[in-house]
Amino acid sequence: MTLISHHRTLNREKTLGFLGKLAEYSSASSYSLYLPLHPDHSEVKKSLEEISVPAEMIPQLAEVIDKSHAGGVVFWSGEGKYLVISPFPIAEKSLVRGFSTEILSSLLEKDYLIGIVLVRLGAYAVGVCRGETIISSKIGTGNIHGRHKKGGSSAHRFERHRDKQIEYFFTRVCQRAREHLEPHVKSLEYLVYGGARTTIRDLNKQCSFLERLDTPTLPPLLDIPEPRQVVLKIALDRIWSSTVYEWREED
Repeated sequence: MTLISHHRTLNREKTLGFLGKLAEYSSASSYSLYLPLHPDHSEVKKSLEEISVPAEMIPQLAEVIDKSHAGGVVFWSGEGKYLVISPFPIAEKSLVRGFSTEILSSLLEKDYLIGIVLVRLGAYAVGVCRGETIISSKIGTGNIHGRHKKGGSSAHRFERHRDKQIEYFFTRVCQRAREHLEPHVKSLEYLVYGGARTTIRDLNKQCSFLERLDTPTLPPLLDIPEPRQVVLKIALDRIWSSTVYEWREED
């Protein structure tokens, strides 16, 4: 028999339902291993060995957890083998007998206050969310010309004009971000960016308000489409989603 990995993405409700069913199958031979953000690989290996994870599978599990930016929870027994990547950071390592889902469930049951800034050149969406509810948001656009394809002095003038358009656009996004996030700045628990990595970086360079924020950030949504209201809702759904890996025996 060979253990084959399958994975699926579950929204908040479905993840809680999965954890509820998992708890029903808890037994004396099952284990729950909570591993926090960027754990030491030697400690991960040692912990996975303690719950009888096959040696050839340990590097795969460790890599998935390390890339998650949030940590993960391994539920392991003869009857079921799972790794759940949490959307929110696992605070500390713990190893207990049985399928203990309470810590992970509590992370997903709390209605965090989350700020969202989605930006692509020419469009943005800023929002503040309590749990899965958007309580404040602003969607906007900006006029930014595409790059000049020809050379010469006219191209340089065009690029300078385009740079001014981008600067003005970032100023507007920064103002909107401040308007919506600043009233909640002391209670914001997480901040999430979405859009191209370079655009997010350039916005932060120009926006001193965002640059000074010390709110913990969750992994950016780099493949988000042009921000609109529906895209803001999609982003929120993704923020709350967990990834569940399952290993099944196959011939």
